[in-house]
Amino acid sequence: MARLCLSLGLVVGAAACHDKTPVASARPPVNVDVINVALRDVPVVFDYVGQTESSQQVEIRARVNGFLEKRIYEEGSMVHQGDVMFQMDRKPFQAALDAAHAEYAQQKARLDVAQANLNRVRPLAAKNALSQKDLDDSIGQQQAAAAALEQARANVTSASLNLGYTTITAPVTGLSSFAKKQDGSYIDASNSLLTYVAKLDPMWINFSLSENEMLSLRTQTKNGSLKVPGIGELEAVIVLADGSVFPARGHIKFADASLSEETGTYLIRAEVPNPKGSLRPGQFVRIKLLGAQRANAVAVPQVAVQQGPRGAYVWTVDKDDKAQQRAVETGEWNGNDWVISSGLHAGDHVVIDNTLKLMPGAPVKANLVATPSDDVNVGGQSAAADAGAASAESAGNGGNGGNGGNGAGGQANGGNTANAKASAGAGAGTATQAPAPTATAAGPTPLYFAPGSASLDAQSATALAAVAQQLSASPTTQVVISGYTDSSGSYAQNERLARERAATVRAALIVAGVQNARIDMRKPAKIVAADPPEKSRRVDVTLSPAAGG
Repeated sequence: MARLCLSLGLVVGAAACHDKTPVASARPPVNVDVINVALRDVPVVFDYVGQTESSQQVEIRARVNGFLEKRIYEEGSMVHQGDVMFQMDRKPFQAALDAAHAEYAQQKARLDVAQANLNRVRPLAAKNALSQKDLDDSIGQQQAAAAALEQARANVTSASLNLGYTTITAPVTGLSSFAKKQDGSYIDASNSLLTYVAKLDPMWINFSLSENEMLSLRTQTKNGSLKVPGIGELEAVIVLADGSVFPARGHIKFADASLSEETGTYLIRAEVPNPKGSLRPGQFVRIKLLGAQRANAVAVPQVAVQQGPRGAYVWTVDKDDKAQQRAVETGEWNGNDWVISSGLHAGDHVVIDNTLKLMPGAPVKANLVATPSDDVNVGGQSAAADAGAASAESAGNGGNGGNGGNGAGGQANGGNTANAKASAGAGAGTATQAPAPTATAAGPTPLYFAPGSASLDAQSATALAAVAQQLSASPTTQVVISGYTDSSGSYAQNERLARERAATVRAALIVAGVQNARIDMRKPAKIVAADPPEKSRRVDVTLSPAAGG
């Protein structure tokens, strides 16, 4: 009986508590701003990794054999056209000129005698006082003396030119290089190169398009999805390694008509004004081409695109004023806009704020706002400090990199999209790349250099772009860089040159978007490689898993 009373008491108590539970109030609608999706032409930025080149680099060579008396110019300084750079020993050439003048005077005297003799013989022969043979001999002597005089005059001109060649002047205005020969050296045809002068204004920017990229551009232009003006009308914007934008803009001046058999790419060259000489030959930069448009595209503000476990999505508002999550496929990103390749259609309402307060089916109060105006992003990525740290660090061949630097990712768009394929030199929004040698954990990619040079040529730059693409696709992979030289030069010179070559490769990778912390500058046990000279002047680039991976 007591147990029954207790059970009834619990049931009654529970019912009383249930009666006191308040009814949950309906969730108020969330205030959101939405835009109406419309088809429109969206600016497209083509982004490539390029290398600067002097628009006129001149070899300063000695044109006569002799001893180098003095270097006049200051190495590395700006020289102007006509400035004296080197002075060779003039004395032997002055003596040769004096001898030529003496020979000229001697031949002139002989001609005068021959002419006087002819003037006497001619009237006598006319009166048959002298034979015809005497007349012919006099004419021949006069003509031979005249020819000898012309030869003596040519010898004077040649000796005068050779004397002038002893004073070596700058043929163009530009930046001088270091002197390759020291005072007192004997100069002949085999070692006549003295230095270089590189014209800095304007500056050329060389970059490449793969065959697949070029075909993709043509296909998109033909089907109308991409509007591209004439190649000379595209505006070139230069982004430096520290992320800053070069103030002057240029245009495309040259596009190679044929595909390079060595690199599998088309060479394209932009010309940029460089009146202050800020750009120097051999720099790796990002070049962005403006002027193209994606035709009839769907684009939404970048803040509207969210990332979830299944990829990118946006919030939309349906006809019942309720929030719905919509999966989308994103394309190029530029400025404030993200091009949506699929998932949205004209007339959809996309939420651009308060997205964190939304859930599927939640009621919203939509406020329709105007679509933001198109903006073109030409700035570098947000790693200027990293790139600056990398450039400030010693370019030693045996040191590891410090803070990373995200430089120029070769995307066909202008920013850090979630689905962007960061590859050096990629363009036109395609994932296809130029065929090039690739680095693997099994073996290095060799990048070859010219004798005495630390600058990458076009073939090596293409191979390095492929390495940058692999590193971008595998964020945990490290890269090891080792520089080598041939046996010419002293040990100190070879060590410096190997270090400079390795530093050039590292700078190129940083500009291509590889963090400096992933780069290991490793000095080899023997800087002078045992291979043939043309194979010894190289940098080996080897990919390896991250420590502990």
